[in-house]
Amino acid sequence: MRRNKKQEEQEKLASNINQEPELQILRKKTIKELIAPSGIDATNIDHLEIISNTTRYARSFFVSSLPRSCTFPELFRDMYLFGDINTAIYIKPIQESKSQNELNRIINQLETERLVAADRGNINRESIIGQKRVEAEALRDQIASGFNKLYEASIVATLFAYNLQSLDTYTKLLATEMSKNLVGIKSAWAMQEDGFKSTVPLMNDKIKRVHTFDRNSMATVFPFTTSEVGHLTGIPLGFNKQTGVPVLFDNFHESLTNYNMVIFAKSGAGKSVTMKTLISRSAVLMGIESLALDAEGEYSVVAEALGGINVVLGPSSKTIINLFDIELENVKDEITGRERTVLNVENKIEDVTQALLTMARGSTRSEEVNELTKQIIAEAVAEEYARVGITNDPNSIYEASNDPYKSEILFKAKKEMPTIGSWYKTLIKKAKENTDSNYQFHYSYLLKVMKQYIREYNGQMAYFDGQSTFELLDDIPFINLDISGLEERFARPLAQQILLSWIWEKYVKKNSEDRKKATKKRVLVDEAWMLLPYPEAVDFLNTMARRARKRNVSLAIVSQRFQDFYEKPEAQAVLTSSDTKLFLAQDKSEINYLKEVFKLSEGEASFLVTCLRGEGLLKVGSDTAIIQITPTKKEFEFVETNLNKLVANN
Repeated sequence: MRRNKKQEEQEKLASNINQEPELQILRKKTIKELIAPSGIDATNIDHLEIISNTTRYARSFFVSSLPRSCTFPELFRDMYLFGDINTAIYIKPIQESKSQNELNRIINQLETERLVAADRGNINRESIIGQKRVEAEALRDQIASGFNKLYEASIVATLFAYNLQSLDTYTKLLATEMSKNLVGIKSAWAMQEDGFKSTVPLMNDKIKRVHTFDRNSMATVFPFTTSEVGHLTGIPLGFNKQTGVPVLFDNFHESLTNYNMVIFAKSGAGKSVTMKTLISRSAVLMGIESLALDAEGEYSVVAEALGGINVVLGPSSKTIINLFDIELENVKDEITGRERTVLNVENKIEDVTQALLTMARGSTRSEEVNELTKQIIAEAVAEEYARVGITNDPNSIYEASNDPYKSEILFKAKKEMPTIGSWYKTLIKKAKENTDSNYQFHYSYLLKVMKQYIREYNGQMAYFDGQSTFELLDDIPFINLDISGLEERFARPLAQQILLSWIWEKYVKKNSEDRKKATKKRVLVDEAWMLLPYPEAVDFLNTMARRARKRNVSLAIVSQRFQDFYEKPEAQAVLTSSDTKLFLAQDKSEINYLKEVFKLSEGEASFLVTCLRGEGLLKVGSDTAIIQITPTKKEFEFVETNLNKLVANN
């Protein structure tokens, strides 16, 4: 058949394509060859180069020495959690007959050495060798009785990095961490290829640097401690990414030393979504009542979804919070175990004084405020409670009644409380009566700066002046106090402090100290870093964290700026008083502070810098797990805060 010119050109083009070297290589390669790295350069005696699109470096190690006694779970924990590292452990049981013969040989050798030491008068060495012989005989007898067994184990690890300098740094760091547990590691010098092959899943130990373990010490090498975190009771918080098992979390479990928790994460990592998920599930499944101090206006939709209450506090709202409100509390007698009702006016005077001090310092945190200023404020506060007849007598907060049928506390009407406005009038009166020149400046300063908080003078921050317009009721699944409408620099942190004091009176102190009678409650402080520049606010937050457990209350601190907590030692009491810690994705600038304070491993720190939204590290007591928190489709409707995702789903 005669071919036309066009067909000849097509065949020629196809022939040229077939001769392209890249295509010829592709035709020769199998699928396995295509997905594997370009190659591994094993010419270096102390490391490997894994050549692909991005070259990586690897260095293999083996365990060269072990401590005399092995501790679970600390023996190899730092190696397992170090970071980008593969660890392989080859375990081989030793036959009983061989074990007996070897132990008999060791016992005879030790006895010979002991006799030599005794002849030379070396009492110390004789004693040490004698102890070793006793231990060897005890182990031999246990094996003979079937209560113990010997094993040979080889431990090999390969560490990875993206440049040689980092690999050297990680090598030194790993050696240092392992030495803390008296575990010695050595580089597989001139055996890097064999070391690498030993840590891939081929079940082939090419290093064969073995150590002898008995049954008890062999059990310490298994990394069981990080497999599961959680409680038998609780809410499903998320999934353990390492095992795929649901993590059940009970904020009030008896195994916890306290019920507080902290959540730290960078913006957009899922802090609010996590907290909303926790609040909603615990309300529905466990009946836990929660109250949120909402700094960003994100929790109002949760209040609506759970049938709770949303209270907005701002310049244009009619809501009033009275700083001077005081409530009775039930205290459990440590000797008799019975509860009694008390009214602690002294503590309340101190709380009010601390809040008024923050007001007096203002956003500039004026240095004019000192101990004399505090004394003036405290004296005026004490006079205000005395003016309305409130003392340590529980009946003093109620109006006197002549009706014999209304003698019980339940039927009495509460007195009107002092207010910032009435306190200011007392301050004016005391300033006029003052004759001490040392106090004159401080009276003058207070009268000027505190006027902005007084309604009578149309103060721009007078929303705390007056009788409270609502009560914090019990049996409400969720109460949200929205302060997002306030100015962020000073008004919002001030509102956080005042509301924390008010929440303590109206919400926390109501709870019984008897756990059988007490309701499980949670108080959430969103964006807690705002409080840190104000020492009185930090002091109250610390006090609340320490005292919350006694009232069966969990204080939850949510913040994105951990560095602020790190740089303020007085704020770290909040961290030490929290048995549950959740770290979501972190900024690189923050991770070193977290590592230092919470003793995170290199692997945990690396994960937190690279993890996705909703992923994090959950620490409950001494247990740790990598967790994935994903709301259900229905929950997503009220927990999601990303506007773009909300628009896309609508």
